[in-house]
Amino acid sequence: MRLLPGIALMGLVVVTSNILVNFLILDGLLTWGAVTYPIAFLITDVTNRWYGPAAARRVVLAGFVTGILCSLIGTQVQLEYGPAVTLRVAVASGAGFLAAQLLDVGVFDRLRQGSWWRAPLASTLVGASVDTALFFTISFAGFISFGPAADAATAWGREAAPLLLAGPEVPLWVSLALADWCVKITLAMIALIPFRLIIRQRPSAPA
Repeated sequence: MRLLPGIALMGLVVVTSNILVNFLILDGLLTWGAVTYPIAFLITDVTNRWYGPAAARRVVLAGFVTGILCSLIGTQVQLEYGPAVTLRVAVASGAGFLAAQLLDVGVFDRLRQGSWWRAPLASTLVGASVDTALFFTISFAGFISFGPAADAATAWGREAAPLLLAGPEVPLWVSLALADWCVKITLAMIALIPFRLIIRQRPSAPA
């Protein structure tokens, strides 16, 4: 019962992010989902601080299952350009989330005895970086193939475009990944404020 709030919040963040990923901002470099998704790291870290790594992993697993369900639903939603969620993106999303969140749990647990800010900051920075790298590489990189149909659905991400709309030409997905990573890192630092306020509400367990 003690994990139900964390599980519910994680599920809400995953569902919300899966919906908001369809709404572009900053000339298409980002989606609103990139802004809401990093809250998942805050939920994982608070759970880890209060209840330990085993409990945090259960919350992560709940989020992963929710994400899989969202992806399955998305594959059945047909938009004018195809399904809302393609095979490559579904695999990338699940792999990125699970690897990043579990890595976050492990790094946090290793650093939990240090200064209050070190564990959440380091774990989120590492986890967010891995999530961005896995998601965008699996979704768009040309050296990975899921078959002609799946690859064609994400071909737009491999088109050449100025880096962050102003630099030298690179595959579009590189700019998308860099913008996404910058947002996650910025929000990781901002999230230290609510993390500190939340963990003050009860003793950490384990210490």
